[in-house]
Amino acid sequence: MKLLKKILPPPQWRVAVIVALGVFSGLGCYTFYVSKAYSYLSDKPEVCVNCHIMGTQYATWFHSSHRERATCNDCHVPHSSALMKYAFKAKDGMRHAALFTLRLEHQSITIGDAGASVVQQNCIRCHTVLNQDVGLAKVTFEMAKKNEGKVCWECHREVPHGRMRSLSSTPNAIVPLPESPVPDWLNELMASKKK
Repeated sequence: MKLLKKILPPPQWRVAVIVALGVFSGLGCYTFYVSKAYSYLSDKPEVCVNCHIMGTQYATWFHSSHRERATCNDCHVPHSSALMKYAFKAKDGMRHAALFTLRLEHQSITIGDAGASVVQQNCIRCHTVLNQDVGLAKVTFEMAKKNEGKVCWECHREVPHGRMRSLSSTPNAIVPLPESPVPDWLNELMASKKK
């Protein structure tokens, strides 16, 4: 009861606080809907291309052999548990959203240490049978940073995105365009006002 009394606003502020919470909740739900944040719960590669800067990565993956067996999430998120997978996606997604919103993205994006560590784990996970006799199969990204081995892509540099990964390296790449975030009712309203 003491904790509840500390959390609750004074009686004269309760209506204003409830209205403010309602407004913020509504804006949060609307942002979730407009940004299609729910689509990031899936494993579809088309979702990753929602940010146009990922067009190069999508196009190079689409023309690679990995397209037949692996999606973006198969390589770029942890598979130790569902909780780890979605926690990593949420953390990475928030980072990407902040970078794109503030226009801090690079022309040629590169993978960070956390992402590289996950990719190395997933290379080993997927190619375990193939790499049973190869000593590199137990090298982690952290070990490679200390020169205690090599990560897989030091030799397999073309897999699956190639060496050229900037927007200008694949200027005419055909990628699925994301649907417009503008709701149909707003499109219809704008079209009716033009008439």
